[in-house]
Amino acid sequence: MQPKEEVLNVLLVELFNNITNIEEKALRTESFENLSMTEFHVIAAIGVGNPLKMSDIAPKLGVTVGTLTIAVNNLLKKGYVARHRSETDRRVVYISLTESGVRAYNHHESFHKEMIDFTLKALTEAESEVLAKALLKVIKYFKERYETRIEQ
Repeated sequence: MQPKEEVLNVLLVELFNNITNIEEKALRTESFENLSMTEFHVIAAIGVGNPLKMSDIAPKLGVTVGTLTIAVNNLLKKGYVARHRSETDRRVVYISLTESGVRAYNHHESFHKEMIDFTLKALTEAESEVLAKALLKVIKYFKERYETRIEQ
């Protein structure tokens, strides 16, 4: 690898690992020590507001409904989500957050807001625009290159 490629590789890997590790440490407080990072992300995908169908939540996470069902069952047992059957079609099941789920959601959102607020304060307007454009290109590459392999 060329020096520039080595630096970018180190930076991307370190950034990914740092965000993942720091997020886990920041979120696993005494109040939420029973939640895994996957469960936090399921809670974030459910969000607050109108209940969602499993088939609406699964694509947000890039998982199958079957995989999501396992996570939702665990969150149900822990008291973070509730299931509701549709009044018009009993086959349709809606998922929503309980009070505990909303607290976990807000805790997760607070971490991300703090991360973004710091980033925006640390960068000029022009730097933040360049960063956003560059990250969009990186994300696009990974989606085009690897997402179809993951879904198969």
